[in-house]
Amino acid sequence: MNAAIRPDLGLAALCVALALGAAVVYWVASLGSAFVAPRAAARGALQLAVVALVLAAALAHLWSAIAVLAVMFVAAVVTSARRSGAGKSAPWLALALGAGIGAALPPMLLSGVVPMTSVAVVPVGGIVLGGAMTATSLAARRALDTVEHRRGEVEAALSLGFTEREARLEVIRPTAADALLPGVDQTRTVGLVTLPGAFVGVLIASGSAIQAGAVQILVLSGLLLAQTCAVAVTVELVARQRVTRLTGKRPSVITASGSGR
Repeated sequence: MNAAIRPDLGLAALCVALALGAAVVYWVASLGSAFVAPRAAARGALQLAVVALVLAAALAHLWSAIAVLAVMFVAAVVTSARRSGAGKSAPWLALALGAGIGAALPPMLLSGVVPMTSVAVVPVGGIVLGGAMTATSLAARRALDTVEHRRGEVEAALSLGFTEREARLEVIRPTAADALLPGVDQTRTVGLVTLPGAFVGVLIASGSAIQAGAVQILVLSGLLLAQTCAVAVTVELVARQRVTRLTGKRPSVITASGSGR
């Protein structure tokens, strides 16, 4: 039995009702403008409609699916640079993200566990890329914040004979664990606290909980490797002053992503 959600008038009506419900709560609880939720929902619907049309064409061929992933990678690099306030260091952050994706995605594909097809490459690659992007953003932002706030400790280490890299690593290395914590916690609590998007998507599409669980653990394992590699490279780049922040540059707020992991 196919339990897939159908894009019909019933779905549209329900989405409108949910957005309006959120607007009412905004208004009653004085959380802000009542138009915030409907506008966000409308923007999300428009963006997803465009993405769906693009993917419908891209998924017809493997080469076009890879091109879509390349565009997503560029967007992830720009987002990480903006979130961490290290806009001028985007090429170096691309190296960190590339390390994460390069470590996780090829083994999935070359092993044959993830089919070398456009339908499989785009969603799996997108989820892994999204997780690596969030971890890179957090690692860069917290490492740069720590260097700024604890500059005195860095200078003290320099006076003791440490190199600049070694001195900076002394204060920023603990921030790597903080950047990895969301991904580690998600893996530890999967199935107990949350049912991630990959699990729910496969479950709805196939109706098989076993298959959904297998896909989800594969995705989470890939995410752990991608995030660990991306954070390790990011911390090293900050220590070597390849990733830097312009004085007075305030990074954007990093929010939790519900990208279907």
